[in-house]
Amino acid sequence: MRRSLAAASSALLAGVLTAGLTAIGAGPAYAADPTTMTSGFYADPDNSAARWVNANPGDGRAAAIRTSIANTPAARWFGNWSGDIGAAAGSYVGRADSYDKLPILVAYNIPDRDICAGHSGGGAGSRAAYDAWIAAFAGGIGNRPAVVVLEPDALGHESCMTANQIAARNAMLQNAIAQFRAKAPNTWVYLDAGNPGWIDAPTMARQLVAAGVGGAHGFVLNVSNYYTTDQNTSYGNAVNSALGAYGYTKPFVVDTSRNGKGSDGQWCNPAGRRIGTPSQRGGGAEMLLWIKVPGESDGNCGVGTGSSAGQFLPEVAYKMIYGY
Repeated sequence: MRRSLAAASSALLAGVLTAGLTAIGAGPAYAADPTTMTSGFYADPDNSAARWVNANPGDGRAAAIRTSIANTPAARWFGNWSGDIGAAAGSYVGRADSYDKLPILVAYNIPDRDICAGHSGGGAGSRAAYDAWIAAFAGGIGNRPAVVVLEPDALGHESCMTANQIAARNAMLQNAIAQFRAKAPNTWVYLDAGNPGWIDAPTMARQLVAAGVGGAHGFVLNVSNYYTTDQNTSYGNAVNSALGAYGYTKPFVVDTSRNGKGSDGQWCNPAGRRIGTPSQRGGGAEMLLWIKVPGESDGNCGVGTGSSAGQFLPEVAYKMIYGY
């Protein structure tokens, strides 16, 4: 986190001035921009693609996978497999900070995770357990700059939940956002908002508001999906138009890791997809980010039949580089 005191003071002053102009219901504005506190996005040297390349240096696909996927900045996902979450998140952002890079983290541990599809089921065992987990996650990041994607699919799966489950989930998401605001002030949190082919924009806007997006920096689209950046930008703008009825709009980001050829209507390991624009600022949204590492399975389905969610499939990754 290398920046001058003058830059820090300027950012703080800008945040104070902006806070006075924040739209009704949006909560106080963030005082810091983590993208200005770092020199680009962090490429995790221990991502699943990099581990495969390092273990298979003689494989004919290794060079292409290293260049096009393993070395591209992408998110690290954290869940019930991460052990001590405070230590895990803290170690990860610490490594990124030591290189003056901005890490992208995914919080993926809400109870009844993936309740509709089931391929990535699990999550914390109770609301209390989740509240403790997310508080430790935020505390592990602390004052260091970071981007956090909060709970992919959590709102999209409301159709499979009871009213009481939805209310409990919204309370957990609201608390999560509050924890990051309090304990990780230099982190931009984006609440997941599905994708253009899932839920209509007015409904998603209502769900985002109920889940507390007013207190988050923004929302995120297309996580682990394939819709084009243009489709997501149009959808994000429509969500913001609907959010306007609640008194505010929000920045949004798009997962571009696998959207180079768009969607064929399938979400679970479809064939013939292609990697998309590498992580960057701008590009139609506030940021385009690789959130799902290309080649990681969506579950036991499609061209990933026989695999489990998150398992790295080198042949899928290799074909995704070239779009076949």
